[in-house]
Amino acid sequence: MEIGLVGMLRAAWMAGIMPIVIASLPYSRLGLFHGVVLEFAKRGKIKQSSSHYKFTVPQRFFSHFYVVAVIWTTFLLLTMWIYASLVSEPYFYSNVSSHLPGGSNIFPFLKLHFISTERSCDSWLSMFLLLLMEVQVLRRLLETIYVFNYNPSARMHIFGYLAGLFFYVAAPLSLSSACVADAFIFSANEVTRFIFKGKGSMRATEFDWWDFVNPLMKLGWCQWFGAAIFFFGWIHQLRCHAILGSLRKHGRRNDEYVIPCGDWFDIVSSPHYLAEIVIYAGMVFASEGADLTIWLLFAFVVANLVFAAAETHRWYLHKFDNYPSNRFAIIPFIY
Repeated sequence: MEIGLVGMLRAAWMAGIMPIVIASLPYSRLGLFHGVVLEFAKRGKIKQSSSHYKFTVPQRFFSHFYVVAVIWTTFLLLTMWIYASLVSEPYFYSNVSSHLPGGSNIFPFLKLHFISTERSCDSWLSMFLLLLMEVQVLRRLLETIYVFNYNPSARMHIFGYLAGLFFYVAAPLSLSSACVADAFIFSANEVTRFIFKGKGSMRATEFDWWDFVNPLMKLGWCQWFGAAIFFFGWIHQLRCHAILGSLRKHGRRNDEYVIPCGDWFDIVSSPHYLAEIVIYAGMVFASEGADLTIWLLFAFVVANLVFAAAETHRWYLHKFDNYPSNRFAIIPFIY
């Protein structure tokens, strides 16, 4: 199951990265392909300039992404916490098969599976990454409700909408891919044991905040330095989103736009995208860079946001004659 899940996640990220990379190549023959990919990626003020509203949804549906992300990430966090708290103890390894119908004669492979994978995955590290993801998606959900006043005419392509929903399901899975399959199997075994043996066979557990926090406090310097990078980007994205949210005040015409200024807007056109890249870079660093799945997740985030930022930068240059010439699209002094 783990190989299948990890393989599908990696294939999905590659499938998302390749069209964007190809569409970004500076070849005139790829102009049509670039246009198709761009049409799928357009949203918000950029999508407004298009007269084709077929197969689009309102941009305010962005909130759906974060509702799904909060629910899904919270579920994964709880599942991973139960797995990390119970499976790491010798009790489980010596008794997993004895609590299932038929005993170890029927399910010997389960015990062997957990013993072999326990050495190669760190469930508490996966929990740490999921906690960072939870902090991110919770803030984004609150911002879509209280900060952004989406223009009623702002749209996004239905394909982009579905891709966003997929992203916020696949991203938390990718951050915990080293252990999440084992956690799901463990949960399924617990449900099976409850069905066949009843509540009396379930192991009594009590929630203790210290038992939850203590293992996380013992994580290495990579995790805490990665968290510092994460919150550096997190704070700047918060500020940039506040600037964007303040541009359209009550009473201002819906089709009126002004040049955003302040914070990272003074150096790039899409600083909220740059901050998002920094946020996921922090997660990569916190994972110690050993998981290819997380690297592919990061590569997709970079490819997608750089592509979108380039189009946003072109839109600003076309929209405003006085747009600051010293601003880059997304990467300061480079692009």
